[in-house]
Amino acid sequence: MIVAFMTTQVYVHLPMSNNLQPIAGHDFALPAHTVLCLHGADAMAFAQAQFMNDVGRLTDGQWQWNGWLTPKGRLIALFALLRLDPETLWLLLLPGTDAATLAQALQRYVLRRKVTIAPQSLPVSARFSAPQDARDATLAQIGDGVIELDMSGDGGPRRLLIGATGLCDAQAEAAWARADMTHGLPWLSEAQAGQWTPQQLSLQRLNAFSVKKGCYPGQEIVARTHFLGQSKRGLVLLETDSPIAVGAPVQAAGETIGQIIATAAPLALAVLPHDAPLALHSADGHPLQRRALAAGLVRG
Repeated sequence: MIVAFMTTQVYVHLPMSNNLQPIAGHDFALPAHTVLCLHGADAMAFAQAQFMNDVGRLTDGQWQWNGWLTPKGRLIALFALLRLDPETLWLLLLPGTDAATLAQALQRYVLRRKVTIAPQSLPVSARFSAPQDARDATLAQIGDGVIELDMSGDGGPRRLLIGATGLCDAQAEAAWARADMTHGLPWLSEAQAGQWTPQQLSLQRLNAFSVKKGCYPGQEIVARTHFLGQSKRGLVLLETDSPIAVGAPVQAAGETIGQIIATAAPLALAVLPHDAPLALHSADGHPLQRRALAAGLVRG
């Protein structure tokens, strides 16, 4: 069956600019988003033991932000975790995480648990409009195997579809990346796996980790940092009028104080000290303007 979509444009007012940004008015593909499935009688127990958020809080048809850490409390992968039924979890992986590589790494910890871990060949698409049926942390099945997620926040309405194709639209895909970035959801490159703690990425803003549930890799370090208030760095949204690369240093008064971790021109996310001065520059001297992170993307 071929479905035709309108290609008109709507306009969304983004908080970092006084300009109206054109956004595609059709479903567009997010080809860098992938899906990993955990299935079996022990799928929930395995996820609860390995992942940094409290999987036990989810009921069928709900989802949350979650992640997998190294034993030293550094993030390997950040994802949306969906509970479809008592034996099935889907991990919607953000760009930069390879599903096959993550599946192979997780497989080493299965041991005798009854759980299979396998990448899924499912298309992911999105639209800058209100979801049809999904609301907040409650997902919706809106078609034959199609799952809808509510990705709306203070930056405006958004919906994401797993199992539905969309048009190839690089401009819309870049706008989606900027929207994620505006809400403090970083797309981390594969090279950054194991580099940042959840607190350095300010993932408490998304309720993406738990300090109260039982043990998981890195839990002791995450909890200690939380309760002792030892995190000195966090996520900062920046805007720049010149190209800037992931990994580029952020400077203040001629000294390097942080690093760019994700970009979607003209925006960038950086990990900086909480007391960083307001006047920031890239290594080549271009000014970096601070922008407020948008709220509203907490789930679960």
